[in-house]
Amino acid sequence: MKKIDEYQGKKVLVMGFGISGINAAHLLVKLGANVTANDKATPKNNDIVEDLEADGIKVITGNNPISLANEGFDVVVKNPGIPYDNPLVAAFVKQGTPIITEAELGWQIFDGHLVSVTGSNGKTTTTTLTQLMIAENAKHQVKYAGNIGISFSKIAEDLEPDDTLVTELSSFQLLGAPTIRPHIAIITNIFSNHLDYHKTRENYINAKLNITRNQTKDDFLVINWDRDEWQKIAQRSQATIVPFSRLNKSHEGAYVEDGMIYWRGQEVMPTKDIRLIGPQNVENALAAIAAAKLSGVTNDAIKKVLTTFSGVRHRLQYVMEYQERLFYNDSKSTDIEATEVALQGFDRPVILLAGGLDRGYTFERLVPYFKKHVKAMIVFGECKDKMRDAGNQAGVPVIESENAITAVPEAWKLSEPGDVILLSPANASWDQFPSFEVRGDKFIEAVEDLTGKKEQ
Repeated sequence: MKKIDEYQGKKVLVMGFGISGINAAHLLVKLGANVTANDKATPKNNDIVEDLEADGIKVITGNNPISLANEGFDVVVKNPGIPYDNPLVAAFVKQGTPIITEAELGWQIFDGHLVSVTGSNGKTTTTTLTQLMIAENAKHQVKYAGNIGISFSKIAEDLEPDDTLVTELSSFQLLGAPTIRPHIAIITNIFSNHLDYHKTRENYINAKLNITRNQTKDDFLVINWDRDEWQKIAQRSQATIVPFSRLNKSHEGAYVEDGMIYWRGQEVMPTKDIRLIGPQNVENALAAIAAAKLSGVTNDAIKKVLTTFSGVRHRLQYVMEYQERLFYNDSKSTDIEATEVALQGFDRPVILLAGGLDRGYTFERLVPYFKKHVKAMIVFGECKDKMRDAGNQAGVPVIESENAITAVPEAWKLSEPGDVILLSPANASWDQFPSFEVRGDKFIEAVEDLTGKKEQ
């Protein structure tokens, strides 16, 4: 951990009691700050409040009182999910109070080798693969943290200058990380996500580009080269560009040609040997390979990881096989693009479980994928009617169920040996579940109840 004094004697407000917020509050106390912690909800577990107060932190719960904007805070550390049009946040913006996220705080104290991953899809898988690959050859600690569910600043506290940290960073986190500078940054792809938060696609792209904003030619930006738009986005970085391409559009970094993965002309391994299924996971592997090779990792280490790693929970996760049906949990597919790539990963008939929060868009884009891959659909949630319309356009049988849990036995009734039963909702979970993780866990529990087996 790097010793810094910029928070010594400063008055800091931490907004949000998530894992990152609680860790940030305790860290700021160690850094000499006078800390107030605020959450609009009242925690069900009073131990959280007692723990904060025991560290000398003033705690305010139950709302975000606008009066806090008048208390002279020097810095606000905001939970990434709190939007900037929140009245209290907006008041701080208006008066010019610096607002950062815990990722920025983690960066400020980090004193090692930083690799950071962002993108619309594939962040967690790419982060995990990268960490595993680098760790295979490392003589020092290699950890991961960030949006993957582990506090950046908490892990950064325990690392030394020779250690490596691979961080998954969301657009929400990056928007409040103005000085972050990873030595290796990865952009897996950029689609049109979270426009309810960022308001415009350009705002969303700008937030993503914070990952490379402070890089120089001595740093590296690993970026997907398979779309012209992403190639143009790369031109906005001062870093050394390292492309990766599944569609053989560049030979300057990691790429696929005739079923073989190459790194700058050198064979690495056949794509068919990657244990993870689907074209999106070939892209995730290419991104991780590029970062690993830039970090000095051997091909043997890369192959060991890619032939054994079976996936991240909720991200096209293989659950089990039962009576010749394969169950997959892809609850993390909270947008259309993610479900597109999930469906492309299967050459068996798919019983698709889909639906969720209605964000106002329709699903015509999925119709060709439904026609090619989907045998039947179970729809649920706020957008079930729109999802049904797309299924009808594709000529796919569609039935309605209450949610992703009740859909499991319905899918089983429609299935035959050789089928895939896939939860890939194409929508956020918040209409029925607090998170995609909970939705995926409940789906797995329903599969276990149906089969009498535990997930594999």
